[in-house]
Amino acid sequence: MPMNMELDHLDLKELKDLRAKVERAIADFEDRKKKQALTALEESARKLGYSLAELTALSGIRKRKPAKPKYANPANASETWSGRGRRPHWVTAALASGKSLNDIAI
Repeated sequence: MPMNMELDHLDLKELKDLRAKVERAIADFEDRKKKQALTALEESARKLGYSLAELTALSGIRKRKPAKPKYANPANASETWSGRGRRPHWVTAALASGKSLNDIAI
């Protein structure tokens, strides 16, 4: 329902009030749409014999377990690396000094 408004005739306070009303209306609209979507998802899950909470909990199952250390710093055995992710500085230094990963393997 478009409104034909003469914005040029409004003062600054009236324009800011109008903007605040529009922002509230947009936020309310988005909230209503999200609630409708959530209701539709819950209904779909219920038709399949599940709750939405059961289905969303499944997404956490595929998390990786922390990897076991494969390499240890020869100068300080408490510093370890699993071989995943970025190489620690001590691994880079060991490789630069001529050692191989096999040399620092646990």
